[in-house]
Amino acid sequence: MDKIKRRQTIPVKVGGVTIGGGAPVTVQSMTNTGSGDYGATLDQINRLCEAGADLVRVAVPDRGAADTLGRLAVKSPLPLIADIHFDVKLAFLALDNGASKIRINPGNIGGRDKLTELARKAREYKVPLRIGVNAGSLEKSLFKKHGGATAAALVESALGYLQTMEDIGFGDLVFSLKASDVYTTISAYRLFSKAKAYPLHLGVTGAGPPSTGSIKGAVGIGALLADGIGDTIRVSLTASPSEEIITGRRILQSLGLRAFAPDLISCPTCGRCEVELVPLVTEVEKMLETYDMPVKVAVMGCAVNGPGEAREADIGISAGKKRGILFRQGRVIRTVQQSLLLEALKEELDLLAARRGKLGRGRKGCGDSGNNTCL
Repeated sequence: MDKIKRRQTIPVKVGGVTIGGGAPVTVQSMTNTGSGDYGATLDQINRLCEAGADLVRVAVPDRGAADTLGRLAVKSPLPLIADIHFDVKLAFLALDNGASKIRINPGNIGGRDKLTELARKAREYKVPLRIGVNAGSLEKSLFKKHGGATAAALVESALGYLQTMEDIGFGDLVFSLKASDVYTTISAYRLFSKAKAYPLHLGVTGAGPPSTGSIKGAVGIGALLADGIGDTIRVSLTASPSEEIITGRRILQSLGLRAFAPDLISCPTCGRCEVELVPLVTEVEKMLETYDMPVKVAVMGCAVNGPGEAREADIGISAGKKRGILFRQGRVIRTVQQSLLLEALKEELDLLAARRGKLGRGRKGCGDSGNNTCL
């Protein structure tokens, strides 16, 4: 099987997690609780950890939120990224209060002098910065020069801020170049990746609800990852932050970049199906939620799409009118009554899970005070 050749980037440490430098592509989200609500935010961070997040971002819009960040940093099972806008002093407070990374939009914090001041402070704490260039807050001069928030304009903006950082010898950086337009986003990242080797945070901003946002995210992020571009991702959805993590992990797994959970493949319905395939697939999908292991499971609706076309599956079933077959990697294990097909599949999954020690969902350490074992 062909594998993606990833672009080589500079490694950046965010708490106990490495972004870039050949490390696995990380998945992150952002809390949406009230910025000063310690209890609700910590609970959501723990849920994000359980969902599989590697990193989590928290908004810091005021001094109260910065103080809350300090309390969260002590208890969080994940490294915390402070999201700063408009007031660079809040970034200083976030550093003082234990942020593992600062996400900054230089276009709205007062220009390059403020950015330089922040970089010097971050260097004291050995904390990286994410320079977030966004189509919605592009410098007016660049907007006019390029006739809009084009990919070239976004890259010129990012390179300008990068020059400011390199002038003072600060290189602990991650970059993002986001737009709500998918192709503009893809083009901007491709251009930047040819120019510099800093790690990239991928995402399509303002993507929308899951029905459309997950498609935009999968297309934009997936196209770049397939090119070997990208070191950490966030799928921006108008939904629960945990749903962003689930979608992000699925994108990575679909490209073979990481393996987290069962991968269900099933044939499209057609006139050859001898059973109601949609309900069967739904039941298998629900069953697989209890297994925390990467395994490819196939559910096929007839002999044509049976073991032969699903030979890459670790375990599979092919249904018929009265009887079905159970197979491993294309080899038929046994024939069973249609009514017992799900039971037979579960038995095989349990045997495999027992061998791998992977039965049961949940990430160890999530919710434990000061415990990073879920990383």
